[in-house]
Amino acid sequence: MLLRAIDKFFSHEASGGILLMLSAVAALIVANSGLSGFYDAFLGAKVSLTINGEGLEKPAILWINDGLMAIFFFLIGLELKREMLEGKLKNPRDVLLPGAAAVGGMALPAAVFVALNWGSPETLSGWAIPAATDIAFALGILALVGSRAPASLKVFLLTLAILDDLGAIIIIALFYTAELKVDYLLYAIVPLVGLIWLNIKGAHRLAPAILLGAVMWYFVLKSGVHATLAGVVTAFCIPLKDKWGKSPLHSLEHGLTPYVLYGIIPVFAFANAGVVLAGLSFSDLFAPLPLGIALGLIIGKQVGVFGVSYVMVKSGLAAMPHGANWLHIYGLSCLAGVGFTMSLFIGSLSYADPALMNHVRLGVLSGSLVSGIVGYVALMLASSSAEEAATAPAG
Repeated sequence: MLLRAIDKFFSHEASGGILLMLSAVAALIVANSGLSGFYDAFLGAKVSLTINGEGLEKPAILWINDGLMAIFFFLIGLELKREMLEGKLKNPRDVLLPGAAAVGGMALPAAVFVALNWGSPETLSGWAIPAATDIAFALGILALVGSRAPASLKVFLLTLAILDDLGAIIIIALFYTAELKVDYLLYAIVPLVGLIWLNIKGAHRLAPAILLGAVMWYFVLKSGVHATLAGVVTAFCIPLKDKWGKSPLHSLEHGLTPYVLYGIIPVFAFANAGVVLAGLSFSDLFAPLPLGIALGLIIGKQVGVFGVSYVMVKSGLAAMPHGANWLHIYGLSCLAGVGFTMSLFIGSLSYADPALMNHVRLGVLSGSLVSGIVGYVALMLASSSAEEAATAPAG
């Protein structure tokens, strides 16, 4: 009975988002309990990987954010390549509406954050924090609405979130690179050439590509460019088809997804969502940093995604998703404001000060919570009104 219940939970579309939420709640509880000392000690514990004194020594939190998250970005890269070659991103016309909405949904939140933090130079570097959308959370909430929502909404949200992730990857590469060490970046070209050759060759075995990707990750990490980008580059070098017509990319994506969804992302959430409430007051939520993040996610995302979608449809440049109404689109615009994983990640790149990171967590959690609740309610109301319209007698 227990095993059947567990299997049923993990087979539900919302399971990833629910597990992510439970991990965040667990982090909040632990960070504000008698276990907080163990929590801090775990995140600060030095973990070394050295040979003859040469290698890496970092606290556990950085192994999670630089190492495990590189695997997360590797999976995103696999999804992006598949969608570009044979999926939702293959046909430019299908990408037009969610693509334009994704751009609006990144620009407006950043503008809201900058407007509220313009007079605070120490916090301005976090402008990209509210620009991101959490795929697992957003799709999980949409899954809770169930079959009452048109199937086209999932395609729209998934495409928007994938393009949003691509935008976040570009932002990290351009604006969140530390002091650049060109020699290590040049070393990274060697495994990259090997990866490109394996891709062109249509290599069937994945082990050589994974090994070369790990070597490239090390050199990119040492170069100052954020190491998660090595995960994306490695993913794009995994062949879609090998010389026998099989798909290494599909196999790897299928095999890796449950480990990322139910392992890496919850671990990241547990390590990064622990807001320390001691010393905080309600007024702290209105400080420029958390307020900029929260309003960026709540208002910026709504205005950006919904506003651009409205203009695109009304101008005839794009078509409304099949079976959807404007309340559906508004609900999805709110779900795009659930920034959680990627927002916390960009926050960790923006600030080294623990006090500022605590404010980042406060803004991300509050903004994502409000966006998720409003989005769910709007989608339920939209689906109910659509059902009533469909069943109403004619005339």
